[in-house]
Amino acid sequence: MRLAIIEAQKALESDEIPIGAVIVVGDKVVGRGHNMVESLIDVTAHAEIMAITAAASTIGGKYLTDCTIYVTVEPCPMCAGALAWSQIGRVVYGAADPKRGYSRFGKEMLHPRTEVVSGVLSAECEELMNAFFAKLR
Repeated sequence: MRLAIIEAQKALESDEIPIGAVIVVGDKVVGRGHNMVESLIDVTAHAEIMAITAAASTIGGKYLTDCTIYVTVEPCPMCAGALAWSQIGRVVYGAADPKRGYSRFGKEMLHPRTEVVSGVLSAECEELMNAFFAKLR
């Protein structure tokens, strides 16, 4: 999760919503990403999507069944759908997102075999989000 927080800090430095993601297989990082929605002018350029694309390229396949994604904020429904299609083995996230997180719309959005762990370093992840939105006000 610490690597995902570093990715989120990169997003914050670029005036993007500070969400970061890292995908690992065992001890090896195979994909990483942070929000790039504003810089790419692409509503789909969420941290998870960027990390999934990088991981699939690294491992040479679209299925991430042996992988774990660490993401600083609960995935949105779009990202949960992409994670489901990738058949990711495990999702670990920090801060919950009660307004836009996938679990608000149904926890079955992920693949049935995907394990979910929530609340990992949640205070640090929430602090990044609060810092970003405080700058806007």
